[in-house]
Amino acid sequence: MSVLKITNLHASVEGKEILKGVNLMINEGETVAMLGPNGHGKSTLFNVLMGHPKYQVTEGSIYFDDKDVLSLTTDERSKLGLFLGMQLPSEIPGVINSDFLKAAVNARREKPISTYNFYKLLNKVTTELKMPFDLATRSLNEGFSGGEKKRNEILQLELLEPKIALLDEIDSGLDVDAMQVVADVIRKEQANGRGFLIISHYARLYDLVKPTRAVVMINGRIVLDGGPEIFKRIDQNGYEFIKTEYGVEIDKEEQEMNKVSIGSCAVREAIK
Repeated sequence: MSVLKITNLHASVEGKEILKGVNLMINEGETVAMLGPNGHGKSTLFNVLMGHPKYQVTEGSIYFDDKDVLSLTTDERSKLGLFLGMQLPSEIPGVINSDFLKAAVNARREKPISTYNFYKLLNKVTTELKMPFDLATRSLNEGFSGGEKKRNEILQLELLEPKIALLDEIDSGLDVDAMQVVADVIRKEQANGRGFLIISHYARLYDLVKPTRAVVMINGRIVLDGGPEIFKRIDQNGYEFIKTEYGVEIDKEEQEMNKVSIGSCAVREAIK
């Protein structure tokens, strides 16, 4: 069984420390809800895990399958079995969605998938996600609605079959029906042994996918790790009990430091 182990992780962006000693372990097959106020490091952690070049790790370690993740490039981390469903998927004009997806699939295979088998697979997955098939012929995310972009992230998840998927607010921009579709896919992947670490501010998604654990990040650290009753309590009463019961002062929300996605960074590098 694969294990993602994060130990005493510190990370900064533009000289400002965001992660201040994160300790967290995720097992393949687990579904972990990640909670915390805005601006306290959740999305930063995901970006660091996938190797966003804007973030500098100053201390600590990340190991996955006993391999040093911090020594790997982003594509190597993906091939190892990590996947990030982005909060703000980038629009990439001129890159056809199906070409991008096929290249991503082939990057994980010793023998390239045939065009026939790829489109057969793509048709199956888009039907499952109730996505118009013609989205595959359009530029990647260009002109997609918020919900279509998020379904396209889940489409990538299904095609790439990671061991552990990091989903950053995958439910934002989804209406009730679309959220149900996405939750159905997540449940199917859970049954296949996929592990998940999921950021959401809404109990609705967690009610649908039923996390096995919940962790709370405040001030750049994991301050609480326990059962799914945690997110239910936070949904009902907010984070005040963490201060009163655990003595954790919650810093004032600061300006988000994670507005640039790996995808948009990669686009800028390609344009140079």
